[in-house]
Amino acid sequence: MKDTRRTRVVLGALLVVALAMITIDYRGGDDSPLRGLRDVGATVFGPVERVSAAVVRPVGDTFDSITDAPGERRRADRLERQNQRLREQLRALSLDKDRSAQLQRMLGTAGTGGYKVLAAQVISAGQGFEDTVTIDVGSRGGVTRDMTVMSADGLVGRVTRVGPATATVLLATDQTSSIGSRLEASKEIGIVQGRGRRGFGGGGGTPLRFQLLDATAPIAVGQRIVTLGSQGQRPYVPGVPIGVVERIDRSAGGLTRTAYVRPFVRFTSLDVVAVVVAPPKQDPRDALLPPKPPPPAPSTSPSAHPSATPTRGKRPEARPSGTKSPFTRPSRGD
Repeated sequence: MKDTRRTRVVLGALLVVALAMITIDYRGGDDSPLRGLRDVGATVFGPVERVSAAVVRPVGDTFDSITDAPGERRRADRLERQNQRLREQLRALSLDKDRSAQLQRMLGTAGTGGYKVLAAQVISAGQGFEDTVTIDVGSRGGVTRDMTVMSADGLVGRVTRVGPATATVLLATDQTSSIGSRLEASKEIGIVQGRGRRGFGGGGGTPLRFQLLDATAPIAVGQRIVTLGSQGQRPYVPGVPIGVVERIDRSAGGLTRTAYVRPFVRFTSLDVVAVVVAPPKQDPRDALLPPKPPPPAPSTSPSAHPSATPTRGKRPEARPSGTKSPFTRPSRGD
């Protein structure tokens, strides 16, 4: 179409007419004189509008999703990082509470025994043939070789190697470990030896072996064992709880008696420990042992029912005359 003066006049006139019709229709509302024309337009162009909207909407949604995808992805990544930080903070808070409780228990145990201790944390476990762990204190903190290491529950082991900021602890479960020990409430002594990792296998849970030096001395399942103490208080101070006798080797004819011991310490989950930097002034003996569990309540046997048979030598009581026995059948005349 050529852009002529006549064409522009026609388009202007049509625009004026359209604006006038819109104004009249808007002001008239439901009583508008153009209502019929509006209904005809809606009937004619409504289906076309719906079809075009159905065609255009998916295209628009796809375009919006493409343009918004980078922003949504960044938002999702940001939320995921925030959630991860919150989870880590919750774990750290729970871990700190647990470590604080362990530390309080350990300081209480050390105070009861009269030990001067240096708190430490296990930072790694040995991967070789030895049962060892590494702790986060060393010579700068006053740690030296052959110091006793304990936890709130009992004996952990002894220091074997020391660095400026770390130290290596040989666990009591190591096969080369040998600890002078004593039975509770007794003067009977022996040696606790480690059985290594094999002591944890097979559900046995007895990684320690106790050899009583006197083969005739009494020993029973359930007795507890504490450290005897080394000469010069190194590498082991006296009175540290070791474990409970769970099984006794009954083989006869040996020079010693052997028992298998379940330790008080869970060596597979060590965390907060203490290095004994100064021994007690006197042997605490059994003061650090935990309270014994109460004995099981005796089972109540059912009450005996009285026998219907009269006791020998006693005659049954005579029944009053006229009283029928519940065990006799009435006579035919009754």
